[in-house]
Amino acid sequence: MEELKSDMDKILVLCDDRWHPAEVVEKGLALLSGKDYQFDIITNAKEILTSEMLSSYQLVLCSKNNNVSADNTEPWFEEGATKTGPREFKKFVENGGTFAAIHSGAAFSETSWGQEERFRRPCMEYVDFLGCIFHGHPPLCPVEVRVTNATQPFVKGVEDFTEYDEHYQIKISADDVQIFLETSSVSGGTCPAGYVRTMGKGKVIVLTPGHTSEVWENENFQRIIKNILNCGMED
Repeated sequence: MEELKSDMDKILVLCDDRWHPAEVVEKGLALLSGKDYQFDIITNAKEILTSEMLSSYQLVLCSKNNNVSADNTEPWFEEGATKTGPREFKKFVENGGTFAAIHSGAAFSETSWGQEERFRRPCMEYVDFLGCIFHGHPPLCPVEVRVTNATQPFVKGVEDFTEYDEHYQIKISADDVQIFLETSSVSGGTCPAGYVRTMGKGKVIVLTPGHTSEVWENENFQRIIKNILNCGMED
């Protein structure tokens, strides 16, 4: 008889925002789902995600910008309204969890959180938690993804690849990151594209490619995601 999965075998996925519909992430993860991985997907994290729910997972994949959902573009993070946000994510990681921000999960900038303090403060805390701030991207274009540190387990078996994508430009603000990927494009130059930082007993991972289905379905990107899943579940 097949062993029943425990909550700790499940992976929490936060996705869906104005420019990044959940379907792209869901379609990409569907190629990995099955007996090895079970994905629990939440699109309205502002209303649904609680600290108790978060504590039942070991790994969180976040591909979600600062919108409640694709249909509701109000800010996700709001003091006094968001049940679980940056402070809870930080505690989750410090206690041994892994939080991986993929593409729009790292697209937080001053233009995305507005001027009201109840929105601004938690977004700044999230940027500090990730260790980077988003500066934008050129129009969709061919983006080359290159491995820069093959000793990192997240890029085990991964080869350089090129896909049509949004070329994210981020500025790293933390001094403890270990970069393992970079991206290049004609109009966007060369940018850091994948890194890990240790926080307490856990890890924060940032991965900037992933706007298009072509990227999510690329075998090397799939390998990166699978490596993140395996490393996250082992911690």
